[in-house]
Amino acid sequence: MTDQALWRPTRRRLTDTLLAALAPVAAGGLALGGLSMWTAYGSAGSPARIAVSESRVLLPYGDNRDTAAFFRITNSGGSADRLLKVTSAEAADGALTLSRHRMTGAGSASAKTVSSAAVPAGDSLAMSPTSLDVIVPTKAGWQSGDLVEFTLHFEHSGAVKTVAVVVRAGQDGT
Repeated sequence: MTDQALWRPTRRRLTDTLLAALAPVAAGGLALGGLSMWTAYGSAGSPARIAVSESRVLLPYGDNRDTAAFFRITNSGGSADRLLKVTSAEAADGALTLSRHRMTGAGSASAKTVSSAAVPAGDSLAMSPTSLDVIVPTKAGWQSGDLVEFTLHFEHSGAVKTVAVVVRAGQDGT
């Protein structure tokens, strides 16, 4: 027999083969362990779970019929979601818009209409006069303490209804 036909494993060849196989096996085990932990703590593949709280709308001031509404949106799920729009049958013409405010310096600010707002997984979005709000064209006659129904529409969670209380500016941290 020739030397090529007679292949015998040496200790060195076996060690090299085992070490080469160990790296992918260890990486696979580590990935499986991480995914198992993620699943065990309830985050794997869980949908967005949206809750709306601290709903308030500012009482219009003077002759101005447009005002702002604010909500705290909490996502306790494992997937992010997006607020797409807000509607209310109690608004003057139903054309509510999302608006983002940015401080430009020296006590001035600018507002920009936005098409949606992200609600990260396991986090919350707190609307305020200095960040994100909903511009609401009001009907005449709203008074402090009135309740106004809103429906928040999300990309994955669908429609979530809430009731906002009408408050004066400066009341309740607004």
